[in-house]
Amino acid sequence: MTDLRKMFVSMLFMIASVQSACTLSAQTLQQAPGFYRATLGSFAFTALSDGTAPRDMAKILSKPDVAALQYDSDHEKETIASSINAYVINTGSHWVLIDTGAGELFGATSGKLIVNMKASGIDPKQIDTVLLTHIHADHSGGLTIGGIMQFPNATVYVDKRDVDSFVNRSVTPSDSPDLRRIVAQSQATVGPYLRAGKIVFITHDGQIIPGIESRSQPGHTPGHTAYIVESTGHKMLFWGDIVHAAEVQFARPDITVQYDIDPSEAAIQRLREFQFAADSGMVVASDHISFPGLGHVRKLATGYAWLPVPYSASVIEIDPE
Repeated sequence: MTDLRKMFVSMLFMIASVQSACTLSAQTLQQAPGFYRATLGSFAFTALSDGTAPRDMAKILSKPDVAALQYDSDHEKETIASSINAYVINTGSHWVLIDTGAGELFGATSGKLIVNMKASGIDPKQIDTVLLTHIHADHSGGLTIGGIMQFPNATVYVDKRDVDSFVNRSVTPSDSPDLRRIVAQSQATVGPYLRAGKIVFITHDGQIIPGIESRSQPGHTPGHTAYIVESTGHKMLFWGDIVHAAEVQFARPDITVQYDIDPSEAAIQRLREFQFAADSGMVVASDHISFPGLGHVRKLATGYAWLPVPYSASVIEIDPE
């Protein structure tokens, strides 16, 4: 082989290597679409990932020393990628979405709900019922993106206390920057549905639609709400923001986060829901536990433990006989 030919072959090899590296880099920077299928009795269930939000738990938890110790002992960094999960239930009569992710409010690591919903085979226009656990950016932010309602055929159910606290209010200069931001975001994302007459206020515990009932748990926000979904005797609990830091709060339910409107009440409700989930044996869907956020709660001698539902390559059956 001549020197010129050797040089030509070497150049081709280098070009191929660069192309391969670029392709590999593009591939490894993206995860697969985030959805996970299951059944609950006769209902079809799909967990959807809206992405993640970086959170320094030692800064946002009420006892940073406990948080730092726990994350260090678990060999995790204190800044973790907190999952943002949402859930779709097809009851046969209704397509129900529980929480909507952050939309465009939390940056590039989130706002993936619509993409993942479509990848799972669900058209956002199919959603006829949206249940909000509460009004906060990472739960109601995905309702409206760029001024466009993402679920134009849906009726949105939410506790009236949250609407009054974050949508139907005027801010004043004396309000905190955080509150002014929450109100502005809520008016931009929830507001269009309110003006269109697509909001139904939840004012008491009870049935929302057949198979789904609400369960008030104020504290994190004034109208924070859980939902119990039941089909043919099979039940599942969707508890919203009862947990932000699973590694800490199951062992120490008294530890709160800076986002809690009423920290003492939030801690009371967390303990109440932990005990309820442990006593009932229901599978829990949790918005901020690592995707898909499904598991059971076990009572320990002190505190509680989270037992994730094992991953399955096929469609799982929640609460099997």
